[in-house]
Amino acid sequence: MRHSESHRTHRVGWLRAAVLGANDGIVSTASLIVGVAAAASDKGGVLVAGIAGLVAGAMSMAAGEYVSVSSQADTEGADLARERAELAGDADREHAELAAIYVARGLDAALANEVATQLMAKDALGAHSRDELGISDTLSARPVQAALASAGTFAVGAAMPLLLVVLVPSTALVWAVSGASLLFLALLGGLAARAGGSPVIKSVVRVTFWGALAMGLTAGVGSVFGATV
Repeated sequence: MRHSESHRTHRVGWLRAAVLGANDGIVSTASLIVGVAAAASDKGGVLVAGIAGLVAGAMSMAAGEYVSVSSQADTEGADLARERAELAGDADREHAELAAIYVARGLDAALANEVATQLMAKDALGAHSRDELGISDTLSARPVQAALASAGTFAVGAAMPLLLVVLVPSTALVWAVSGASLLFLALLGGLAARAGGSPVIKSVVRVTFWGALAMGLTAGVGSVFGATV
């Protein structure tokens, strides 16, 4: 029978990294631009600050995601190595452990034992990694994929407010970048929600609220320091 249901769990890894990268790209770069512009800096200085923020932020996101997800991958690898050794050393005990998991999920003891026997005969490590450790191919850690997704989407997100610096007069930069960036964040939140199958309004409100707060705070800081310099 053909399986026609559409699930989105397989998107969790790259979607999380992509949304995080784009969101940070918009928020951090727009906040930086707004803060520097509020300090009465010239347009050239604002542009340089924004470009520096894009490069530094993209590299920081890539490094952070790679290190974080690599640590997760190392932990998963260590758990799998331990499970492999336990299977080689005491397969009967591991069989009983797997059967007990299925009993806890609702199967009767006889059926649980049969299921454990058949699954271990086909792929013992795979059965234990999935049902005992919660590790699967769909949700397993992929450091390079996460790093590239975060860096790439950060750069795309950061490019949006940077483009406005080029197009908008310096006198209107603070309001133009703030308003457009909130619009970008709302669109990002909506697209991410649609891709992940979550409520759109909730996602839009969440990302725009935190984006507005970040830009408001940096604009305030820029105004204070600009007035005292």
